[in-house]
Amino acid sequence: MTGPRNWLTTVLTRLVAGIAIVVPAALLLGASPAAAHPMPHSVVQLDVYRSSVSARLELPVSDFSRASGIDLEDITGKTVPAAQRKAVRAYLAAHIHPATTGGRAWQVGIGAMHLSATRQTSTGPYRELTVAAVLTPPAGADVRHFTFHYDVIVHQVVTHVTLVTVRQDWANGQVDGKGTTQVGTIELDIRHMKVPALKVDLGPGSAWRGLVAMVELGGNHILTGTDHLLFLLILLLPAPLAATGGRWTGLVGPRKALARIGGITLAFTAGHSVALAATALGRLQIPSWPVEAFIAASILVGAIHAIRPLFPGREAVVAGVFGLGHGMAFSFVLAEMHLSTGQLVTSLLGFNLGIELVQLLLVCLALPSLLVLARLRVQPVIRLTGAALTGVAALGWLVDRLGLPNPVARAADSAGSHTTLLLVILTLAAVTSTAWSLTARVRSAPQGGGLRPRWRAAPDRS
Repeated sequence: MTGPRNWLTTVLTRLVAGIAIVVPAALLLGASPAAAHPMPHSVVQLDVYRSSVSARLELPVSDFSRASGIDLEDITGKTVPAAQRKAVRAYLAAHIHPATTGGRAWQVGIGAMHLSATRQTSTGPYRELTVAAVLTPPAGADVRHFTFHYDVIVHQVVTHVTLVTVRQDWANGQVDGKGTTQVGTIELDIRHMKVPALKVDLGPGSAWRGLVAMVELGGNHILTGTDHLLFLLILLLPAPLAATGGRWTGLVGPRKALARIGGITLAFTAGHSVALAATALGRLQIPSWPVEAFIAASILVGAIHAIRPLFPGREAVVAGVFGLGHGMAFSFVLAEMHLSTGQLVTSLLGFNLGIELVQLLLVCLALPSLLVLARLRVQPVIRLTGAALTGVAALGWLVDRLGLPNPVARAADSAGSHTTLLLVILTLAAVTSTAWSLTARVRSAPQGGGLRPRWRAAPDRS
């Protein structure tokens, strides 16, 4: 017979054992999802070219150090020391193995790397190792279809996930480098305890998609390029005016005004088209800062000309000369894409077409306002105010591009993000100006006669 003391001991023992099992289980099963701290994932961004694929690896330092055994967590700066850099290259080369769909291995080149602080929405801030790599298939192999064997971190950190995305793919219409398309994820297959290769299928691609994307990119570039728009518009602003004695003193007549506006637009188009073609097709390596500073200086000259005539009647020549600098700046966009010769020619055509279409649209929208504004008594005030604001922006850009960042340049750059507002304002101004002009013609028509437009000089107090 079991005594009361033995019975009590047994009950207490079982109760303690039950608590030891149930409490941890309850804590695990009932824990909030936020209680388990999620770890940052890796990202592999692919830029697809005609004969190779560039990869940008974004690797969380803590997981990378744990998986590779290479200590990077104590490095405070952005530069990876030479010893660790060599070890990182060897480690990555051993864990990145792209291959053709038939099994032939690609070459892998590991390039520049640096450390930085970053954050992901779900994980918060963390340190990241960024590495550039170039994946080159065998001769004749298809860069758009391949097998991506990759287990850089996940072979040791089994909960790790790698997102593979495409950032640039000309043949598929991705050319601006801003958006990405997810190709797939690389993670451990827990059923087989293996890391399966990712089958990359980017589709056939086509030159037509590349052309259409470049037309759109060219249009967006001129529309959001505040400096290019300001240069053209500030030269057009005094085009309907006549200059006498170093001052804007009246009007030149509607036909001459239209001829000037058309000449300035065509000359600017010719200048930047020639420079764009020569720089892009010649693959000239030109530093960007002198070109950008030249553009800022051209806007400043245009603003001064709108206040006091510097080259009256020769605006088209000036537009053509300064347009050369603007064309060189346009070419930087194409140079960053590393296109083949055939893709470059197609891109040049599409990019320039997009620029010209949007430029023509903006000039057509601004034309009625320019002609009507010249006839108003407030014309000098509007012209001087617009020229002064443009001059301040240009001066801010010039100082910034010579190495001194400033809030004026930042504010001027931000104006390029309000393209929809700009188009709405220009459209409303064009409609209003056209209606005002037609009303003025009706009022000025003689009794019993046809409509005769009046083109009277407006007083200039500048």
